[in-house]
Amino acid sequence: MTPLKIAVIVHGRFYAFDLVRELIKQGHDVTLFTNYPKYIVEKFGIPQSYVCSFLLHGILSRIFHKLTQLLPSPSLEPLLSSLFSKWAAKNISKENYDAIHCFSGVAEELFISSPSTSKTVKTLVRASSHITVQKHLLEAEESRANSLVNTSIKIDQPSDWIMGREEREYQLADIIIVLSSFAQTSFIQQGIEANKLSILPLGAQLNVFRPNSTVIEARCQRILSGQPLKVLMVGTFALRKGAIDFVEIAKNAGMDFQFQFVGARTNDADFLYQTHYQYIDFISRQPQAELPQFYAQADIFIFTTIEDGYPVVLSQAQAAGLPIIATTNCSAPDIIVDNETGWVLPIRSPDAFIEKLKWCNEHRPELAQMVKRVYEDFQPRDWSDVAEDFTIIVRDYLDQRHKQLHGESL
Repeated sequence: MTPLKIAVIVHGRFYAFDLVRELIKQGHDVTLFTNYPKYIVEKFGIPQSYVCSFLLHGILSRIFHKLTQLLPSPSLEPLLSSLFSKWAAKNISKENYDAIHCFSGVAEELFISSPSTSKTVKTLVRASSHITVQKHLLEAEESRANSLVNTSIKIDQPSDWIMGREEREYQLADIIIVLSSFAQTSFIQQGIEANKLSILPLGAQLNVFRPNSTVIEARCQRILSGQPLKVLMVGTFALRKGAIDFVEIAKNAGMDFQFQFVGARTNDADFLYQTHYQYIDFISRQPQAELPQFYAQADIFIFTTIEDGYPVVLSQAQAAGLPIIATTNCSAPDIIVDNETGWVLPIRSPDAFIEKLKWCNEHRPELAQMVKRVYEDFQPRDWSDVAEDFTIIVRDYLDQRHKQLHGESL
């Protein structure tokens, strides 16, 4: 099959680096447009010759991010997003691509300057739910947080400017790629036609996160021994990720559980850390290569997120053989089989999480069997699968468009 010529445009990293690495391995002609230095990108397995880097944008973005953490600053989001999109448009115009794959927020100028043709598909990836749904969920969570404290809590959420911009990008794209059925439903609810949406589930580096059977046996022995069950969450300790619920679970679950959180903490959830750190073993953000040891030491993985697309930590935890208890508002409904590999629960339901945890404690032989089932029945999905599925989406669209144009010309 003829290799595809693909441009991937990302103002950061997200999952783009993993996708590009595998597309290159599969023989496609790929150029990664990013604001990361080439030598950093190379550490993710992408040769520098495949990278076009806008270093100034990366430097400005990091400076602005630091400033906003230290003192109130005017938003540079309109300037930085437009600047990156225009830079990408200028560079991409020099080549003819089969697919222009851009992350939301930096696509508008690029897509406007790249008219749709029968030979090029413009794909927009939205890593979370529809931006309007995301906004509503985060506003509600901010109100919830403020009902708990006397001071004013602010969640980092979409501005009116970026909401309008992304809405226009949704219209300009040929295909909107989402990462879960939850995200897909959020777009349909906002009036986007289903045939414009494609789900691209993510994966995990199985060679890193897949343990050997001795880890699984040790976990089962721990569970059956009766010692406190070790409950793990990995990611960012933030209100958006359900920090309110996580601390409520850890505070009220009882002495039969030990809770650990691995990841960075955001300012909006600092009040929760200050008042609940005694219930949770907080570990600072770790390099990805260090995460498998934390998965290996855990018995159950929970994920209390309020809103997400496809949290890669869920794939990592499942690859590690951990039963998962997670909310509906992410990829959990797509990868968890209720009562067999874990449970999917509504957002903002800490009592329901505690109920499932107590079931695990009271049915330890069944929990040990679940661990074995998760490990033995796990359906491997690594980044090569993601790359293959992405190319299928692109080829199917190009074939369909070609047939439509060919039919019209007859």
